[in-house]
Amino acid sequence: MTDRGDNFAEDKVAIKMLHLRSSQMLQMLESSLRKYLPESLKVYGTVFHMNQGNPFKLKALVDKWPDFNTVVVRPQEQDMADDLDNHTNTYQIYSKDPKHCLEFLGTQDVINWKQHLQIQSSQSSLNEAIMGLADGKMVKVKRTQCILYMMPQTAKKLVPFLLKDTEYLDDKSGRPRPIDQEMFKLSSLDVTHAPLVDKFWQFGGNERSQRFIERCIQIFPSSCLLGPEGTPVSWALMDQTGEMRMAGTVPDYRAQGLSSHIIYAQTLAMDKHGYPVYNHTPQTNKVIQKMSHTLHHVPMPCDWNQWNCTPL
Repeated sequence: MTDRGDNFAEDKVAIKMLHLRSSQMLQMLESSLRKYLPESLKVYGTVFHMNQGNPFKLKALVDKWPDFNTVVVRPQEQDMADDLDNHTNTYQIYSKDPKHCLEFLGTQDVINWKQHLQIQSSQSSLNEAIMGLADGKMVKVKRTQCILYMMPQTAKKLVPFLLKDTEYLDDKSGRPRPIDQEMFKLSSLDVTHAPLVDKFWQFGGNERSQRFIERCIQIFPSSCLLGPEGTPVSWALMDQTGEMRMAGTVPDYRAQGLSSHIIYAQTLAMDKHGYPVYNHTPQTNKVIQKMSHTLHHVPMPCDWNQWNCTPL
């Protein structure tokens, strides 16, 4: 009986989560995650911004330190008070060993499976573990899998080994076609523009998603083109993971090259700050894929994944 008790205690220690609180630890984590790009991209981008002042007040958890196997980035508990707000209740995960991260991810202190939540990762290999955990905890899961792109300047710095095509190395190529700069003025989004952005966002359309967009607009750089009426007709902004998301163009102004122009402008603005710049698009969105090819966005060998989890 004593041996079994000792083994159980060792197991409990093995799956204990560790909260990386110090700036030194977070900088070490960022450096370590960089070695595992592009599969670690979603978590790397998040930790990068945690090291730039942590504007979303996120916390990084690991199963052990410094030689971690699995890292989970999530909000503070007090910021996850709304059990139905899956936009706030979002977790970014990277694991060196996806097949053996079940115990850590199943720990209540790591992921609150009783809430509506989202899990994001650049690792498709996590799907089996997440689906298995969700099934055991009576949670319904909807998975979204998309193409993951890295902008060329970011790819040159972070994953130069993926740039086999010389077109990505030419700074003068990969630019959008000119637009009428008398008709369209480059600006940034205001928090009052959040309802418009939310209306055209694939994952938007409700009060909670609009609040999330408002928060992103208030905290992070954004870009938009103002039309003749003085209101945004095309826009792009970033989220807490550093990804360029929620981009859109109002229907009356589509097919004029505005999306290419604004995404290029936002990329330049983010790159100026030294931010890693990346985005995703659905497999079915051939228009955005064509635009990404024109702008020389670099397709990653891994996918963009999001698991929307709803307790039954």
